[in-house]
Amino acid sequence: MDEGAPTTARLRDVLERAGRVVITEGSPADVDSADVARTVVTGTGIADLSRLLAVVDGGTGDRCRCDGGPTIMVHDVDDRVIACWTLHHRSGLRGLGDSDADLRDGSALTEWLAQQGLTASRVAQARLAAQRAEEDRRQLRWVQAAPAGLREAAMDVCDPPGRDPRTRSDRLRAATVRLTTLVPRVCPDGVERVLALLAWAGAAAREPNGGLKWYDLAVQQLLLAEDPGLVLTALTTHSPSPAQLDGAAQLFASLEWTGAHGRQLPEPLRSTLIGHIRADGTEPMRFRLRHGYYGAERSV
Repeated sequence: MDEGAPTTARLRDVLERAGRVVITEGSPADVDSADVARTVVTGTGIADLSRLLAVVDGGTGDRCRCDGGPTIMVHDVDDRVIACWTLHHRSGLRGLGDSDADLRDGSALTEWLAQQGLTASRVAQARLAAQRAEEDRRQLRWVQAAPAGLREAAMDVCDPPGRDPRTRSDRLRAATVRLTTLVPRVCPDGVERVLALLAWAGAAAREPNGGLKWYDLAVQQLLLAEDPGLVLTALTTHSPSPAQLDGAAQLFASLEWTGAHGRQLPEPLRSTLIGHIRADGTEPMRFRLRHGYYGAERSV
């Protein structure tokens, strides 16, 4: 199909010329596999499919990098393939124009596919919904861990509005700048600010799925922007909480910190942090400890 913005009109123009539509589970590479479930749509079923495949005109401006699936092969009345479309994340259509397009009612299409015996979309939708729900809960925990006075700004960093990647990137950058500007106003005392940020950074260490999200990295960047001597002073002149030690473990293992300051830590901070990790550290912390981080002797 000629490149251009995907629209429902373009989709219906193709389907009006269709003799049959073959829908197979999986990516286009799987369409000829005998083991792949499929359904063939003909006659009035094509009109029903046309309604179910209606998209938001104009597209998303982006293309998902995954293979996609199910795959929709449109054959004309002479059985020639005139279009090949794929679903992406069960909510978008690829192949209709110069970008992916959101389905107007992805759930209705998912249920229709299940009625035809193609249940992978419904299973995937349930899995994606569970993942989104867990991500929402994680974001909420991160916002709740923010120091008082920063939670509204944290929400903007956590979930900047907009579907377009460039728009989201611009808004995330602006939200991060607002947070960076607000932090010293809310926490003017340097030591108190560092300790508050360390406790906030520590929230990511105990997340069950591990890894650092973009909003976790925003807090890490705030700590890296502080004077390194101030960070060490805050941890050595106070008795840090477990959450603050979790945050310290994240910070002192980051590439930015070790690249600039190495892996060694002064006493008594070294012993305090190592003791915390040995007593109650996460497996990633203990892994780093075995590999010589935090001033520990390498044991592997």
